[in-house]
Amino acid sequence: MEMTSTSSVEIDEDSDQNKGSMWDLEQKLDQPMDEEAGRLRNMYKEKKCSALLLMRFAFQSLGVVYGDLGTSPLYVFYNTFPDKIEDPEDVIGALSLIIYSLTLIPLLKYVFLVCKANDNGQGGTFALYSLLCRHANIKTIPNQHRSDEELTTYSRCTFHEKSFAAKTKRWLEKYVSRKNALLILVMVGTCMVIGDGILTPAISVLSAAGGITVDHPHISESTEALFADLGHFPVAAVQLAFTVVVFPCLLLAYCGQAAYLVHNRDHAADAFYRSIPDSIYWPVFVIANIAAVVASQATISATFSIIKQALALGCFPRVKIVHTSKKFVGQIYVPDINWILMVLCIVVTAGFRNQSQIGNAYGTAVVIVMLVTTLLMTLIMILVWRCHWILVVLFTALSLVIECTYFSAVIFKIDQGGAVPLVIAAAFLLIMYVWHYGTIKRYEFEMHSKVSMAWILGLGPSLGLVRVPGIGLVYTELPSGVPHIFSHFIINLPAIHSVVVLVCVKYLPVYTVPEEERFLVKRIGPKDFHMFRCVARYGYKDLHKRDDDFEKKLFDSLFMFVRLESMMEGCSDSDHEYNIDDDTTISSVDSIIVPVKSPVHANYIVDRSFRQASSQTETDDELEFLKSSRDAGVVHILGNTAVRARRDARFCKKIAIDYIYAFLRKICRENSVILNVPHENLLNVGQIFYV
Repeated sequence: MEMTSTSSVEIDEDSDQNKGSMWDLEQKLDQPMDEEAGRLRNMYKEKKCSALLLMRFAFQSLGVVYGDLGTSPLYVFYNTFPDKIEDPEDVIGALSLIIYSLTLIPLLKYVFLVCKANDNGQGGTFALYSLLCRHANIKTIPNQHRSDEELTTYSRCTFHEKSFAAKTKRWLEKYVSRKNALLILVMVGTCMVIGDGILTPAISVLSAAGGITVDHPHISESTEALFADLGHFPVAAVQLAFTVVVFPCLLLAYCGQAAYLVHNRDHAADAFYRSIPDSIYWPVFVIANIAAVVASQATISATFSIIKQALALGCFPRVKIVHTSKKFVGQIYVPDINWILMVLCIVVTAGFRNQSQIGNAYGTAVVIVMLVTTLLMTLIMILVWRCHWILVVLFTALSLVIECTYFSAVIFKIDQGGAVPLVIAAAFLLIMYVWHYGTIKRYEFEMHSKVSMAWILGLGPSLGLVRVPGIGLVYTELPSGVPHIFSHFIINLPAIHSVVVLVCVKYLPVYTVPEEERFLVKRIGPKDFHMFRCVARYGYKDLHKRDDDFEKKLFDSLFMFVRLESMMEGCSDSDHEYNIDDDTTISSVDSIIVPVKSPVHANYIVDRSFRQASSQTETDDELEFLKSSRDAGVVHILGNTAVRARRDARFCKKIAIDYIYAFLRKICRENSVILNVPHENLLNVGQIFYV
């Protein structure tokens, strides 16, 4: 069933300042869930990694660590010397540049510094952004509450008011434009990694087969893929695998090629294969091609990971996420993105006039991602690590000197293939920004059109309608307040379910929310209303379970809340002691077992016992009512909110909202599919609003 109405909402920036008695009533009836969140804190304990397990993880992470950085010896020397080598000393100079680049960028910057900025094993630009969102109020969708900070995985630190970190935090939070600029920077880095995922399969496989040309900055590329696809491997395991195995092997490969080129200056184009002894040529050839496949898979998997992160943070259209492992949640596959990567990879490979242009395009994407990572790491060092400003300046200056040198080199090759990743990134950036803009406007509409609790109370226990058996799960993006969809529903229909649960499924800037801390439940209004709120919190790595599993956990949390609420009411005086006389102290907790010495004591205890028994009876009755309502049927009520541009809106806004955003909503997956809601239990309530 679907109902549709048209709504136009003007956002009033000063609405929160007009606080009166109505606002006071709202605060009393619908308070944040700080108390509920505090009871769940520290229920989840992370497992520690032993030395033996660390070695095992280090071995398993070799494939990710190796990446396409391991294929760089196939073509770096050819790109450095595309023509005949005039002086053998040039080979030694190029080798020195390669060694310094490998040491400064992949080893020191990424493996030993950037990888430590991971979000519990999750890397990439959005992982860095999530860290920053937890330490500063820079998230553009303000759906976070203080209760979310009680999560075990919500690690953050406090600043001294006059510290450099606090000043930087206030500077970022002061203007919305700065928050948007930071988000756009993150999106640019993400889009460049996606472009990298398109170019890597072509360049890696073709180079493994023939040793094609590529820009020199590629020697540091796979560190981005490594950083974005750390997965479930501890950082220490990744560092061990890279420093002990990958880095020495790369140095040996480059030194062997350099020694060969000193004596054979006419064979730079295929230096790698010619430097291999005949006795092991074919095994090395096979290994090189396998390494190319591993390199391609590393960047593709990294693309899947950052798409999942962007989707969870409201920066990418809803696509299907397939979790390929029952043991490790972080291993995912995105069919739609995989097909897009395949098509674009074929187009790019066939569209370039020569193979060297692919290398130019590749170098452009790589260097821009490196620059974005450096800028984000600067903020991480200030806000998260709270480093001294001198260390921050040294890191930023050294990184920018190296990377800007590479960037200046690729700028001159924009017209020789370097523009391709810019075009690809611009297309994805447009999609991400328009989707995020539409998401923000939808949230603002929900926030500014929510219904007053006073209006709900005025309807009475029956909400002004017939209460039919069953439970209605009303999905909303609001973690507090009654959504507009609910009032729209009860105005247009003559009946509502006997139990109403406002369900908010929201994603937080954390990698995961432990199952023990996922659901927060609170009662809305008096008991006879049978209205509750349930906030289901997820991290960007978490998988939304099947509908039956989600329902079960939701109702288990609801029943537990009712029991705890009864216990809290029964022990509401637990912090008070009643001093009746010098011989007897009656506490509300142990009053039943205190010796009775006077009628006053007896009356008090009898009254307490009667109220506790009455409370227990009410709790049992309500639990039975909830169970019978659940057995009668559960209906999922979802809002299908459409966004339209006003007639007087600017032309660019009309194009973005009425065409691009509308097209993306049409082709993306429905919320009911993402939430795994069965079609027979779904009720869509449509509404349109104008921006």
